[in-house]
Parts: sequence; C-alpha cells; structure tokens
Amino acid sequence: MTDGSEGRGGTDWLRAGRARPLVAAAADVAWLVAFVLLGRSSHTEGESVTGVARTLWPFLVGLALGWVAARAWRRPARVVPTGVVVWPVCVAAAMVLRAASGQGVAVAFVGVALAFVGLGLLGWRAVAGLGRRRRVTGAVAD
Repeated sequence: MTDGSEGRGGTDWLRAGRARPLVAAAADVAWLVAFVLLGRSSHTEGESVTGVARTLWPFLVGLALGWVAARAWRRPARVVPTGVVVWPVCVAAAMVLRAASGQGVAVAFVGVALAFVGLGLLGWRAVAGLGRRRRVTGAVAD
C-alpha cells in the first residue's frame, strides 16, 4: 500500500516543500554566510564586518533573484524546481555582480561557488524532503 509518495520512480520527496518561506530564506542566507566565512577564513582575509559584507552582498542579491525566478515563496523547500532554479541563478548573478564590483571571478572560484552553494541550497531541501517523506510513509522505502 502506498500513499502516493512513491510516484514518479520514488522521487516525490524532491517535490515535497512545506517549509515556511521565511524559514527557507533564512536557511539559504545562513548557508551563504557560512560559504563566505569559510572562504574568507581559508584565504586569510579575515572576518571583519565590512569584508564579509563586501563578499556576501553579490550572493544575497543573486539569492533574491533566484527566489524571484523560481517563485520560491510558493514551495520554498522543493529541490525541484525551486532549488535547481535558485542555485544557478544565485551563483550566476553573484559572479556578474562580483565582476562588476571589481571582485574576483576566477574559474576555480566559480567552480567552488557552484559546488558549495549548490550543496547547501539543494542539500537542506533534500534533507527536508527526505524527512517529510519519512514522516508521511513511516519509513524510507528500501
């Protein structure tokens, strides 16, 4: 017996999005802050408020654009389509804004940003979807 959560090859959890928009936005912002703090720390750039803000603002603007492009407030915790739209729009916009503001956009940085930001923006949504699936079905299917 199934409750419909196994449809489409068992991937409905990718589309399960019940988080409140403000909570979801806070999760996205927290991940971007972590990305910036880790990056600045690994490059010994320090964690001054102005330095962090200078590095963070392009990603926050990109995140906002991604949310608008995905209309993420409708189903903010969905991996598909919300996460897979928000993620590349966020990074692409951030790179354009970084370049326009004289910040670095080396190919390696773009790759790291795509990977790390994607891991977070898709990751928490996937975990939330799996948690919801587990609650709905009683257990994750084998």
